[in-house]
Amino acid sequence: ALAGCGQADGKPGAGAADTPAPSIPVEVSQPRRAEMLAVYTGTGPLEAERQAFIMPKVRGEIRAVLVEEGARVREGQVLARLDGDQLRLEVAQAEAIMRRLERDYTRNLELQKKGLVSATAFENLKYELESARATWELTRLQLSYTEIRAPIAGTVTQRTDIVKVGNTVVPTGGVIQNSDSALFTIEDFSSLVVRVSVPEREIGRLSTGQPVELGFDAVPGQRFAGEVALIRPAVDASTATFQARIRVADPEGLLRPGMFARVAIVYERKPDALQIPRAALLDGDGPPKVFVVEGDRAAERTLELGLANGGWVEVLNGLDDGEAVVVVGQGALRTGSAGRV
Repeated sequence: ALAGCGQADGKPGAGAADTPAPSIPVEVSQPRRAEMLAVYTGTGPLEAERQAFIMPKVRGEIRAVLVEEGARVREGQVLARLDGDQLRLEVAQAEAIMRRLERDYTRNLELQKKGLVSATAFENLKYELESARATWELTRLQLSYTEIRAPIAGTVTQRTDIVKVGNTVVPTGGVIQNSDSALFTIEDFSSLVVRVSVPEREIGRLSTGQPVELGFDAVPGQRFAGEVALIRPAVDASTATFQARIRVADPEGLLRPGMFARVAIVYERKPDALQIPRAALLDGDGPPKVFVVEGDRAAERTLELGLANGGWVEVLNGLDDGEAVVVVGQGALRTGSAGRV
């Protein structure tokens, strides 16, 4: 019985140890030469770079409202009118005082030339006339503020509830930071930007002028072009990020402020990079490795990688153009293993 175990096909010494190992089925992929882009991706809300919050500059009762939300307005267009009865009277009073002083100044000018008026009295009269002119100009300016005008061209995106005929508005005397207390908000849709917060480790890679590709959930299936317009040089210590401002091109007028943007900033471009699928890389520590098939045997290659974009990685060293890499089944391979493609 023992002798029989050591024989196969009647040949002494031919055992299971001499049976060739089965080949391992694998799938391979050829490296490709193509453009490789290094991309930073991020998100941010779309906003209008030119935006105006309009507040009243004088106290007054609203007599007329001339625009509604969604209206396109030009620079200087009247949006609403306030009553200006008191200011008109003040303008008339200031003008009367100025005209009287002008008459007195003209008469005293002739007397001063003849030496009949002292230089001091004449200079005092001159200063009074200049002050009266300034007061007249100031009251006229105040009266002009009863017409609330658009400081920029754009679209009225908000009109607060207080803007109704009969309501009285008063100036706040402060700088407006948001639209909640403004009478009107105007935004220029031709100056759209996205502000993206970028981790500080990327600050050396991004710069102004770099191309950007943007997508918006509100406009599915369509891509928009942009460019990095500004890199804020300071890093926010609380978040360890810096801000990149991206200017967006929207020639068809499809975008609106407030839309959510997904941005891809291209910070490096290689036109003819050797690339392999990311799936070919072996798991594990140490330098990146892949298996290639040489004839019917697997061989391991240690690679030096460059850029990565999506499912592809750039190979700088360790692989030739014609060497196919294993993308499926490499986990079962060892150097010298038989592989069946």
